Amino acid sequence: MDAVETSGTRTEPETVSFDSFDIEQPLRDAIAKLGFEFCTPIQAQSLVHTLAGHDVTGKAQTGTGKTAAFLITIINDLLTNPIEEDRFLAEPRALIIAPTRELAIQIAADSVQLTEFTDLHTVTLVGGEDYQKQTRALDAKPVDIVVATPGRLLDFVSNDKLYLGLVELLVLDEADRMLDMGFIPQVRQVVARTPKRECRQTLLFSATFTPEIVELGSRWAMDPIMVEVEPEQVAAEAVNQIVYLVTTADKYNLLYNLITEPESKKVLVFSNRRDQVRRLADNLYRNGINCGALSGEIPQNKRIRTLDAFKTGKLRVLVATDVAGRGLHIRDVTHVVNYTLPEEAYDYVHRIGRTGRAGAVGTSISFACEEDSFLLPAIEEKLGHKLDCIHPEEDLLERAPGFVREVQSRPRPDNRGNSRSRGSRRH
Repeated sequence: MDAVETSGTRTEPETVSFDSFDIEQPLRDAIAKLGFEFCTPIQAQSLVHTLAGHDVTGKAQTGTGKTAAFLITIINDLLTNPIEEDRFLAEPRALIIAPTRELAIQIAADSVQLTEFTDLHTVTLVGGEDYQKQTRALDAKPVDIVVATPGRLLDFVSNDKLYLGLVELLVLDEADRMLDMGFIPQVRQVVARTPKRECRQTLLFSATFTPEIVELGSRWAMDPIMVEVEPEQVAAEAVNQIVYLVTTADKYNLLYNLITEPESKKVLVFSNRRDQVRRLADNLYRNGINCGALSGEIPQNKRIRTLDAFKTGKLRVLVATDVAGRGLHIRDVTHVVNYTLPEEAYDYVHRIGRTGRAGAVGTSISFACEEDSFLLPAIEEKLGHKLDCIHPEEDLLERAPGFVREVQSRPRPDNRGNSRSRGSRRH
């Protein structure tokens, strides 16, 4: 278990079982029920420190298992150190801050699974959801774990609906994303309401260690141990990457023909623009493909239903902006299609990281047309190697068939709220 030094130097860890750690039995039972036997590298390398109470700053990207790593740490600590006396409401013992609503909701769902055999109570505080409903969840019974986005969290704290003075464990997930999205001032205000760093355990995770992230880690954590696994380039090794040189006029035909191939069982399509996401999803649906859309203009409750439908297989194709590109755990995605190349090379890595998980080999297909092919060099520089660019075969450019159904009759994953499109909040 000495795979990682405090300097952050990476070595290859040996296979480590969860049984090798001193974990409380209810948590151990939940881990077993989820089918987890062996740790991922970030879990093996961080748990040895976090379960001992050390602060950690971890460099790991999405899909590496970091969520389970910090949840196991939190839950085990809360079970090991129960509070016997009466507790006040809205005073969490653990606080997890995430940059997006989708990620926060996913973390909370994972927390519920891992606390199944305990009495621990998890509450989610995110924008785009009913404020009063979240208030009632806090007031129902003493809360142990709060998972929140910065804005909604600060709202609750500023209005004295949440007290953070008893937080024992603080997790800052995807700190680089929070920095990019301009959330750090809000996070600073929230962290200032928690106990001093020497009186709490702080875990910070980021896909990159920029000077700004390192500075935040040193400010908020106490002598943090730096754990680093797999640079971003390595995440792409389990993904077959194809780049098709295609005209703008042929892109939709190419997309349709790729999606209808037998091996395309679960497809995530990325576009940079919300209007294009909506149009692509509508056209694919009218072409007879069970498809959903995910972007910032779609109401939060509908986004959640759509994600659930995609995860469970009710929808075979999901067309999305980069709102779905990070932090979401979507199993068994066979293909990622970049209908438009991302403007930031960084986002390319995160997009293709939605496939090729858990030992499986996935496929990434990118369309490079006259409008965005100039973005390829930056992506190749980020990957550290050239991408093979080819022209699609003639049969892949055959015209898509005519529409077989009207978009107005599209069934939703949940039939409630079909017309609730106004008043949505932007992501």
